Amino acid sequence: MKKILLSLILALSVLAPFNRASAQTAEVTQLILNIEKLNQLRKILKELKNGYDILVKGYDTIRDLSRGNFKLHEAFLDGLLEVSPAVKNYKRVADIIRFQQQLLGEYQAAFGQLRSTDYFNQDELGYMSGVYSRLINQSLKNLDALTTVLTNKKLRMSDDERLSAIDEIYEDMQQKLQFLRHFNATASVLALQRAKEYSDTEMIEQLYDVQP
Repeated sequence: MKKILLSLILALSVLAPFNRASAQTAEVTQLILNIEKLNQLRKILKELKNGYDILVKGYDTIRDLSRGNFKLHEAFLDGLLEVSPAVKNYKRVADIIRFQQQLLGEYQAAFGQLRSTDYFNQDELGYMSGVYSRLINQSLKNLDALTTVLTNKKLRMSDDERLSAIDEIYEDMQQKLQFLRHFNATASVLALQRAKEYSDTEMIEQLYDVQP
């Protein structure tokens, strides 16, 4: 029995250093693994930070570009509110004003002459007056539109758009002047026809008056 116990004690004494060495080896291995994991984690965190920095820089760049584009856009829009000398000095601007003066002058002269005769009754004169009034009012609206196109800070339009608007007003005013002249000419022809009829009737009446 004593021999058996002695053998066990000797065996344990031999295994004890081995067990301690194994435990130390396991701890070292675990420590190495932990260090590797820590390094991996640091690498991941660094990559995340780099990605975040890129994202922030990209956002700042986009923001700055957006602000720059907005300023350019704002300057462009403000520029559209200004009327350039090329538009203000466009020949058709003066032509439109001249058309308006001709409309007023020819209307007043023609209506005054027609009204001074006895060849039109009140209903006919009222109709003529209505036609002239509508024509003049529409021409005045064209002048208002022209003034708006030529006034700074009124409309956001490019030079080409302003010139196109002026062309439309010009053509409309020209058509109104042509219509006025046609209307006046028709009324004058009618007045001459009635004058002739009146003259012929008066002559016939005079002839009959002198008959025995």
